[in-house]
Amino acid sequence: MHGRTKHEEEYVMPYQELQSLSAGEFRRLCGVSQQTFGEMVEVLRPHLERQGKRGGQNKLSVEDQLLVTLEYWREYRSQFHIATSWGLHETTVGRIIRKVEDILVKCGQFRLPSQRQLYKPGWEWKVFMVDVGEVEIERPKKNRNATTVASKSAIR
Repeated sequence: MHGRTKHEEEYVMPYQELQSLSAGEFRRLCGVSQQTFGEMVEVLRPHLERQGKRGGQNKLSVEDQLLVTLEYWREYRSQFHIATSWGLHETTVGRIIRKVEDILVKCGQFRLPSQRQLYKPGWEWKVFMVDVGEVEIERPKKNRNATTVASKSAIR
C-alpha cells in the first residue's frame, strides 16, 4: 500500500477504506459530510490529478490529499506527524495542504460566512474551515560559548 511500512499503515485510513463508514462516522472522522467531501473532490480533481507521464506523479489520490488536509485542520497534528503516518515527506504534506487550501478558497464554494450572516436567524453551519499555519520556532543554537560560567571565587 503506497510503499508504507506495516507500522505506518495502522494509522492511515485512505479514502477507499472510509467507504464502509456510516454517514455519521464519516463526518466525525473527517469533519465534513460525505456530500461536502464529494463536492470538494470535484473542485480539486481538475487541479490535482496529473495528466501525462512526465514529471513526478502524485503518490496520493485526490481524495487522500483532501484527507491529509482535513486531518491537518481537524486534528491540529503537526505536518511531521501527518507525514510519518502517511509515509510522505514533511515538505510534501505542506505542499499538499497549501495546494488544497488555495484551490478551495479560490473556488468560492467553501468560504467562511461573514459575521453579519452568522447573526441572521436560522443560520446553519454546513462547512467550517479554520485558517492555520505552521511555523518553525527559532531558538538560539546550543554551544559552550553561549553559556556564561562563573568561577566559585566570584560567587562567594
